[in-house]
Amino acid sequence: MSAVPTTPRRQAHDLPTTTPAATPQTTRVGTSHIIQSSPHYQTTRRHSLYGTEDRIILDPGSRIWKVGFSGEGKPRDVFLAEEDTGQSLWTLNRASKPAEREEEDKVLEAKLQACLRSVFHNSLLTDPKSRKVILVEHPLLPLHIKEMMARVLFNNLQVPSISFASSHLLALLASGRVTGLVLDCGHLETTVLPVFSFRPLYPHLRTTPLAGARLSSHIKALLLMFGTYIPPATSLSAAMNIPAASRSIRVPQDVLTDKVIDEIKTRCCFVGDPIDASESGLDLPPSDPAMSESDFSRVSAEVESTFSHAASSGYSVVSHSQLAGMDPSHVGGEARVQALATMYGRYSTATDIHMRVDPPPAQQTGTGRGTLIIPGWVRERAAEVLFEGGDVDESSVAEVILDCLLKVPVDLRKTLASSILVIGGTPMLPGFIPRLQAELVRAVTRTSSEAPSPPPGRSGRPRQRPTVYDRYAALRPLLPYFAILNNPAPPPPASASAAANAGKAPAFTPAMMAWVGGSLAGALKTGGAEVQREKWDEAEAGAAAPQVEDEDVLMSDSPPRPVAASSSTPRSILPDWTRTPLPVGAPPAPRPPSAAPPPALHAQSVAG
Repeated sequence: MSAVPTTPRRQAHDLPTTTPAATPQTTRVGTSHIIQSSPHYQTTRRHSLYGTEDRIILDPGSRIWKVGFSGEGKPRDVFLAEEDTGQSLWTLNRASKPAEREEEDKVLEAKLQACLRSVFHNSLLTDPKSRKVILVEHPLLPLHIKEMMARVLFNNLQVPSISFASSHLLALLASGRVTGLVLDCGHLETTVLPVFSFRPLYPHLRTTPLAGARLSSHIKALLLMFGTYIPPATSLSAAMNIPAASRSIRVPQDVLTDKVIDEIKTRCCFVGDPIDASESGLDLPPSDPAMSESDFSRVSAEVESTFSHAASSGYSVVSHSQLAGMDPSHVGGEARVQALATMYGRYSTATDIHMRVDPPPAQQTGTGRGTLIIPGWVRERAAEVLFEGGDVDESSVAEVILDCLLKVPVDLRKTLASSILVIGGTPMLPGFIPRLQAELVRAVTRTSSEAPSPPPGRSGRPRQRPTVYDRYAALRPLLPYFAILNNPAPPPPASASAAANAGKAPAFTPAMMAWVGGSLAGALKTGGAEVQREKWDEAEAGAAAPQVEDEDVLMSDSPPRPVAASSSTPRSILPDWTRTPLPVGAPPAPRPPSAAPPPALHAQSVAG
């Protein structure tokens, strides 16, 4: 780019003394000053009324936050909200008593304030008063948490405005599409939302609690039952003379902290190919509804509150947690878990991993650190809890996609089934997306005749097979069209639409898709519903102002009328898809010009 030649500026005494009409009209050429924020980001800072136009893209999750500037390809900082404990800021459970709920809200607001101040003052090093904020929100984010974030950003940090945009919509924008079926598998829950023509179809949203938190508790339960722990030797001579195999014990519960479980989940685990139990040749005990893998994953939370550390090194997790309060007829469930472990160990090719961990506080007298042995089949098959469905309240990851397809209009099913996008932190597991596509095909092709046979009755005669409703029979014609946009290893396509979409999304990681979409929306100035700080201040002033009745009413003898609450409250101006109409969506595409002339011109040519 050639530089624009500049002329030296004239002094005041060099100006010509002519009339204004005779002053020659010259064109003023201004040079734009390019200010680079960092050597790593070649972005141009454009100034506006509030300062620079680069917006703050804030993606607050329940555990991990991603923050950065718009127009950049990756966030500036990714951090844990609770760095000390590694726990989530909020959960799906909320206190039922008003006093306890108010105390929880105060603690949560203090934590959110600390996190948001750290974003501007430590991570981004920018002035919040001159930066607009785009908040990447989850569709099921509770409204009271959204209100807390807006109160901290407006009242404490005094940002100019906040734009609320759906994470599913922004992720689809980052993939270069305006229509698709977006699955977000995070820490607390897995959510599926269809988007058509850049319009989220919120009434068809489907969710399941099978997500990262359930996977973490399932890994912990499996390690408590099948893992091995080698404590450090009490002295150097014992470490030389006593072999490690003789010192191995059950895994103490204090060893499996949240940080250790997260490291195992992110660095050691992966998703294996599906295994058909009928083809494995292993005779499994009959399935017990109380002993499914989904229920087994809740074991660790019950064990923490019931059993002490002294008993945690020598008990069977399933036998203590699941048999508490149950009759002895449910004892066969533990045999099924053992049989599943045997089958997974037989077909697993993963190796055991020896991981150095800190010993529990009661064993700090040893030399060095302890060793946690993670079985290979646990690394490969721990994620089976996410693909095990059949429960009404806890559908599998594949079943929520199929349930969502059943709810959308029939003419949209083929388009959405061929444009599935998987985002979130849990799909970062290697092999998750190919396994998800295999489970989709497997669930649709499974018919009622393939249901498991019931156990024999008391007389030994086989029971009559109950009639099973074929849930996904209407989706069976969609089998050739299933395609995941960000599938790293797509199967051979069976249709033209699957060949055009499978694996064609940009190579962003699933956990960063929503933030990248927010960065793109901020650069294009196409954020979501925007709330200005002036409107927030007016709403707060209207909510805080006392409602005064008319003087005539006060002087009369009639009983006072109840004062209506102000309709302008801080919560009422925040966007909420549960009570607001659907967004307009993308404009329709222009029709291609036809080769035939318009009817009017054709009539004129015939008349001439």
